[in-house]
Amino acid sequence: MAETSAGIPVQLVAVERRLWSGTATMVVAKTTEGELGILPGHQPLLGQLVEGGVLRITTTDGETVAAVVQGGFLSVSHEGVSILAESAELAHEIDIEAAKIDAESTDDLVRTRAIGRLRAAGQTV
Repeated sequence: MAETSAGIPVQLVAVERRLWSGTATMVVAKTTEGELGILPGHQPLLGQLVEGGVLRITTTDGETVAAVVQGGFLSVSHEGVSILAESAELAHEIDIEAAKIDAESTDDLVRTRAIGRLRAAGQTV
C-alpha cells in the first residue's frame, strides 16, 4: 500500500464533489458487513457502504474528519483508501435542525439518512 511514514492517502468523493483528500492514520466506516477500521498496511478490500453510515477519518495531524455517507463503496488498494459515496456530507455542513425534523419521518429511508446525519454531527439520537 502506498503510505507515507505516518499514514495512508485517503480520498472521500461523492457524485457531486470531492469532500476531503489527505493523509490519514485511520479510517473507520460502516459497511454492509459491519464497521471496518483501516490502518496503514491494511490488505486490499472492497466494501459496500450503508445508507446513513458515519465515516471517521483521523488525519496525520490528529484531527477527525466526520461525514455521513449515503451508499457507495470503500476501496482499499496499494495506492490508498478511496471512499466513493452516492452522496455525502461533512459533519460541519449538516443542518442539524432539518435532520432532527427528518428523523421523525415515517419514511424509513429519510429517517435512516437523518439519523446518520445527526450521528455524524455528534448529536445524540
